[in-house]
Amino acid sequence: MERRVVITGMGAITPVGNNVTEFWDSLVNGKSGIDFIKGFDDVELPVRLVAQVKNFDPQSNGLDRSDVRKWDLFCQYAMAAAYQAMNDSGLVSGENVEAHRLGVYIGSGIGGMDVFVKEATKLINEGAKRISPLFVPTLIANIASGNVAIKHKAEGPCLPVVTACATGTHAVGEAFLAIKHGMADAIIAGGTEAAVQPIAIGGFANSKALTNAQTVEEACTPFDARRSGFTMAEGAGVLILEEYEHALQRGATIYAEVVGYGNTCDAHHYTAPRPDGIPASRAIKQALDQAAYCLNDVLYINAHGTSTPLNDKTETNAIKLALGEEQAKQAYISSTKSMTGHMLGAAGAVELIACVKTLNDNTIAPTINYQVADPDCDLNYVPNNAIQVPVTLAISNSLGFGGHNACVALRKVDHE
Repeated sequence: MERRVVITGMGAITPVGNNVTEFWDSLVNGKSGIDFIKGFDDVELPVRLVAQVKNFDPQSNGLDRSDVRKWDLFCQYAMAAAYQAMNDSGLVSGENVEAHRLGVYIGSGIGGMDVFVKEATKLINEGAKRISPLFVPTLIANIASGNVAIKHKAEGPCLPVVTACATGTHAVGEAFLAIKHGMADAIIAGGTEAAVQPIAIGGFANSKALTNAQTVEEACTPFDARRSGFTMAEGAGVLILEEYEHALQRGATIYAEVVGYGNTCDAHHYTAPRPDGIPASRAIKQALDQAAYCLNDVLYINAHGTSTPLNDKTETNAIKLALGEEQAKQAYISSTKSMTGHMLGAAGAVELIACVKTLNDNTIAPTINYQVADPDCDLNYVPNNAIQVPVTLAISNSLGFGGHNACVALRKVDHE
């Protein structure tokens, strides 16, 4: 028997707030976290606009000083977001969930970029003998999942998904399947990233992926004709997925139900999306079909919406293919990346948190900086201001390098 899966906790470290409340308030109020880069004033960079986490306090998020000394920022962000989410859920391993039935699915698109740069610099300047013995265990992308599992005594399935910009969405989707099919009763799921480093900025910029905008207002303009590339960002998002009856029995607060998951590949190009959007549309349709989407639904789509010329056009087409032209025009769509920037492996998880809040508050966060309509992007992108709408179904799209497509669908919980 397939089991129902619900969300009972959330945590977020983002460029627009270091907890879910701050994050959501910023989105609803159209507050951008994009600014001129801090911390690399001595490096000549091809772009200067990014979205960095601000005022991060590890100690107030469950990390001690030894954690901060040992772990790369991407791991610290994950542990902080997981700490918030577990506190929010009230789950405690060995007390209200069995340790072997609690899992962790937290991925990262890149892993420990900060420690990679530091140790590579040591190799060049001081030789191999000066490289930290912790270099590998702090660099590898799975270590966030591993350390969160250690912290929360999670002895169940532990799977760090790595699918570039689709990582967070795939992690939640795979956690959904694991619980649905009985492999766990609860999973700490999400994504994390801390790759705002000159080497990563240079690589993305030289591949023409990053915006060439010179002002904050022009940096991230999803679905706008002026869009010129994405804006790098960092942070983490974590959700607690739990089997429905398990959550009910312990009296947990249930925020939403996970009702669908789509997973496809373009099999087209290592960075560019397939222009016709067909494989991406299949991921969206898979999630919608599982969610029993119908014409009476009020649908919200948190778009991948990276503000690159090709992505936004392709995603618009994928939505039309999945829904049909008429229904696509009825859907409410927004790109919260217009405020957070592109958090890479963390993006999908953070955007699913936005979907949960949309369902709970009947409020849709806008796509800010929208000014010039593009004939190729002709749907309702909720421009510039939040709106009040009684959404019944919310989905989040993520499209990653390598052609990875993911979509997760959420509904308000029906207890009948």
